[in-house]
Amino acid sequence: MDKKNTPLSKLFLLIIFLILYAPIFFLIFYSFNSGGNMNHFKGFTLDWYKELFHDSRLLIIVLNTVLVALLSSLIACIVGTFGALGIHSIRKKRPKNALLALNNVLIVSSDVVVGASFLILFTLAGIKLGMGSVLLSHIAFSIPIVVLMVLPKLQEMSPSLIDAARDLGASRWNVVTKVIFPYITPGVFAGFFMALTYSLDDFAVTFFVTGNGFSTLSVEIYSLARRGISLNINALSALMFLVTMLLVVVYYFISQRNKSSRLGVKK
Repeated sequence: MDKKNTPLSKLFLLIIFLILYAPIFFLIFYSFNSGGNMNHFKGFTLDWYKELFHDSRLLIIVLNTVLVALLSSLIACIVGTFGALGIHSIRKKRPKNALLALNNVLIVSSDVVVGASFLILFTLAGIKLGMGSVLLSHIAFSIPIVVLMVLPKLQEMSPSLIDAARDLGASRWNVVTKVIFPYITPGVFAGFFMALTYSLDDFAVTFFVTGNGFSTLSVEIYSLARRGISLNINALSALMFLVTMLLVVVYYFISQRNKSSRLGVKK
């Protein structure tokens, strides 16, 4: 019997998934509670969702969050991809390992340390805290994520592909755009979606660098929760969960399509 498919392993996996998803489904379930609290479910209602969509301030914060996440992920995706290409092109181990270590600093560092560091930097540089400071900080901590997603695809790529393109007369730019970029596209998409997810749910760094008049969903949910439990938060959390699942599904279909196209090329 394969040890990976034993009933005990399946039970353990089921328990892990219950622990991970039970709180989320608990929040979603009570977002439809007409009782107004999370103690007793009195009846089904959509009033909390209606109230959420009538809250213009919260809708603006949602737009701010999505705008920052998309812009930071796009810019980080571009910079991180070219950064990964630069690191991969280095042949000497010491400079390459040094750059990789510097790239990983923002990932392994505590969010509180990173947020406080950005706050000190923006204060010293005279940058006003607001959307600009949040966007810059999100770009900064998203770039290493993109680099780590793209580098494995570059390492998988056979050097013979580049040599063949050069033998056929391709210029350096054509090699990058016609050979390298199509091959590393799955890694680029993975980096973009990872950066987007990190930006959407980041709290610690954003809490340090946000200013008056600008806020994101994570900071707003924290401030709302401190005032008292409101089922608006449940409704908002349910919608955020659905959006996240939608992103996961979109990424899955994109990766499957890229995999099918690569198999077709090999055939």
